Amino acid sequence: MSHPLYVAFIWHQHQPLYKSPVSQQYRLPWVRLHGTKDYLDLILLLEKYPKLHQTVNLVPSLILQLEDYIAGNAFDPYLTASLTPVEQLTTEQKEFIVQHFFDANHHTLIDPHPRYAQLYYQRQEKGQGWCLANWQAVDYSDLLAWHNLAWIDPLFWDDPEIAAWLKQGRNFTLGDRQRIYSKQKQILSRIIPQHRKMQETGQLEVTTTPYTHPILPLLADTNSGRVAVPQMTLPNQRFQWAEDIPRHLQKAWDLYKDRFEQAPRGLWPSEQSVSPEILPYIIKQGFKWICSDEAALGWTLQHFFHRDGAGNVQQPELLYRPYRLQTPAGEVSIVFRDHRLSDLVGFTYGAMQPKQAVADLVGHLQAIARKQRENPTSQPWLVTIALDGENCWEFYPQDGKLFLETLYENLSNQENIKLVTVSEFLEKYPATATIPGEKLHSGSWVDGSFTTWIGDPVKNRAWDYLTHARETLAKHPEATEENNPAAWEALYAAEGSDWFWWFGEGHSSNQDAIFDQLFREHLYGIYKALNEPIPAYLTQPLEVHEAKLDHRPESFIHPIIDGKGDEQDWDKAGRIEVGGSRGTMHQSSLVQRIFYGVDHLNFYVRVDFKSGVTPGKELPKELNLLWYYPDRPMINSPAPLAEVPDLAPVNYFFHHHLEINLISQTIYFREAAEHYQWHPRATRAQVALNSCLEIAVPWADLQVPPDYPVRLVLVLADDGCYHSYLPENSLIPIEVP
Repeated sequence: MSHPLYVAFIWHQHQPLYKSPVSQQYRLPWVRLHGTKDYLDLILLLEKYPKLHQTVNLVPSLILQLEDYIAGNAFDPYLTASLTPVEQLTTEQKEFIVQHFFDANHHTLIDPHPRYAQLYYQRQEKGQGWCLANWQAVDYSDLLAWHNLAWIDPLFWDDPEIAAWLKQGRNFTLGDRQRIYSKQKQILSRIIPQHRKMQETGQLEVTTTPYTHPILPLLADTNSGRVAVPQMTLPNQRFQWAEDIPRHLQKAWDLYKDRFEQAPRGLWPSEQSVSPEILPYIIKQGFKWICSDEAALGWTLQHFFHRDGAGNVQQPELLYRPYRLQTPAGEVSIVFRDHRLSDLVGFTYGAMQPKQAVADLVGHLQAIARKQRENPTSQPWLVTIALDGENCWEFYPQDGKLFLETLYENLSNQENIKLVTVSEFLEKYPATATIPGEKLHSGSWVDGSFTTWIGDPVKNRAWDYLTHARETLAKHPEATEENNPAAWEALYAAEGSDWFWWFGEGHSSNQDAIFDQLFREHLYGIYKALNEPIPAYLTQPLEVHEAKLDHRPESFIHPIIDGKGDEQDWDKAGRIEVGGSRGTMHQSSLVQRIFYGVDHLNFYVRVDFKSGVTPGKELPKELNLLWYYPDRPMINSPAPLAEVPDLAPVNYFFHHHLEINLISQTIYFREAAEHYQWHPRATRAQVALNSCLEIAVPWADLQVPPDYPVRLVLVLADDGCYHSYLPENSLIPIEVP
């Protein structure tokens, strides 16, 4: 029996609670700004293609904050500044504006608008001090206006007022800024009604998440962190408050029924985090299906999902099907997302031309459809692509409009690919494969573990703070949700996942200190509502928020290779300090630091040289990249350079070699051959040297499979004669996506 390939897109729309229980003000503007840019346009674009059905997850904490802004009750520092007459701005506000009103991807949100770009590059090139000393009232007014205008989605640019502002470009008045704010509220007010309308027509399924986006398995027991990482260092105090799970689920359920006039069917567990312990609560609440990541399925089945050279899953029949989780409390269906396809949309396609990106994605789906035809069964396959539905679009031209329109047009014309909501697929093809509930792995979409939220010293300290506050609340049985809602709302907010995401190693932003402060303020709110003494430690940050030196990559990167070292292009890259920053012993180093990172297309390296050095003079003429593959059987050769010292790691045998002539900026690529030879190979690597050296090497050049460990050493040389190597005493670690 021949079936079409069913595809379920699930877009996850989420923001944590930014409202401080101390000041009653919003600390950050992301609900308002993402609300004007990301939540409405996504489904309006879809509505033009009625054959295509999708699922959108709206987190309750997001809905509540949207409603607060719509009602005019929500104010954040960015909005307050935007609505302040320029002549009344304080010095502190001006400093805040210069520092934070460019918080956006400048390639897509700032550069397309000449006046906004002019102000941005003044700050970048002349510094914040110069702006504070030289900007006039009109500069501040224009910046306040553009910060809000740039976040309005291009889909709405045909609105006469918005079109007039875009054409005006400069000399904005307070009245203009007030009307821009009114326009923001108009867009926000359409979000929930549009989702409800499209759900009623059947084109959309709207799902929900536990109330404030907590990691449910960790609420049940922080020891669940050791399922995936047995040696994990846990907090001093064990957090075990499973009774909070039904509270989060019930509040999400009630809010959903009130806003959408029906019961939800699907639940997106926060961060796709699952464990056996949480299933009975989900089933008892009435949810019919949940979703998680292929890593959770792999751990559960004890099966690693290998991919072929094109990146397509081997044994796809295991991944592309729903499962029934069976427990004594009943059962619930579960779908597992294709991690790679989801990441391609989330992290890679924004760096490609829309037609090329769509061709790549549809090509993957067609390859899966062919596999399905070659293995016909009575049960059709369901490919689940599930990802963050807001942050990725900042890296796409026109907020993803061109990509989504091209994708939807293409998929509308595909006869063998059918886009469905998860519920409509399950109603027609209920899950037949079963997994005993107690066999379900405890993990999330990040590496199938919880290390993003627990195990780091700072994250663990935050859990200890939360445990103490939760125990304090438990000592007040008279404080119920009915007579002391402030205490409980503060608890739910503090139990949200986002604070733990940003603490410690792994992720960082220029707002880490604010997330730290918000977490402690939510805890403060618990003690205050209970009239309990405030622990002194809540007045101090959990960690010192300063730029970290050496660190591993935090996310995929997509730098433009122009030799200029754009700070936003590289801010999520790995970083290795070589000279200068580490003290007098390293002052003589010709290289100051190395950045490195990946996406699904390329491996990237950036080298910052000591100021003033010139290739062929102080700096050697050549930089060599040598790739080493640990524990992998392949043909390898010694580095093709003269006078290489017999010292690790330069005396290793390598498999790929890229020579860069720093004077001519030409490249020469080769691969190890038998008898310690090297053979030239074609390459599409990009190199640019300006204020720094930037390099992009396509994975296709290296021809290594996904999940392959790779190590890299950089060797400086003159006319093929060894000079020195970087980084010191180590190799650059790379993991192929």
